[in-house]
Amino acid sequence: MPRIVAPSMLSADFGHLDRDTRMVDRSAAEWVHIDVMDGVFVPNISFGFPVLKAIRKATAKCLDVHLMIVEPERYVERFVEAGADIVTFHLEASADPAHCAELIRRAGAKAGVSIKPATPVGALRDFLPLVDLVLVMSVEPGFGGQSFMPHALDKVRELRALSEELRPGLLIEVDGGISSHNARALYDAGADALVAGNAVFGAADPEAEIVNMLNA
Repeated sequence: MPRIVAPSMLSADFGHLDRDTRMVDRSAAEWVHIDVMDGVFVPNISFGFPVLKAIRKATAKCLDVHLMIVEPERYVERFVEAGADIVTFHLEASADPAHCAELIRRAGAKAGVSIKPATPVGALRDFLPLVDLVLVMSVEPGFGGQSFMPHALDKVRELRALSEELRPGLLIEVDGGISSHNARALYDAGADALVAGNAVFGAADPEAEIVNMLNA
């Protein structure tokens, strides 16, 4: 299976966002992860459309946009227009996940759905055939720097087995408390893509840490 690292721009230096984006662009990471928070679904506020457009100009890599917002259906098309290649919304935040996924795909991006740590994998059963990616949160969404929740490994294994039944080729992404220390366990469990914020941008050599994660 592929191994993908998606550095989270939430942990970048906002005063030097162009510099940090270009670092990711020249690194071995394949995706650039962008967390969008509205202060409602999660108790924090982050990037909007202007910042996404600026990041889009600084990298040719896949922009992996994670929406932690209520009523994602209202905004998914605008995020695609702003440069997102993947748009992931939360199952818990959407009144009609099937319609939300359809809107994303119709706009020209890959559709992803995410679940919080307390949401069981079984809640995704009806939606797996409709999406390209599932993002498993291994921390509570909304803040960086949290510790990895080990039960996420079991959820990844369960999701991989379910995807083989219902959605072969599904990409599984994991976000929260990830570094080169637990990357191999997640890849072995069936994850394809790992989001890393502090582990990358807090490292003495961020590009080397990305390689360490890929080679874990």
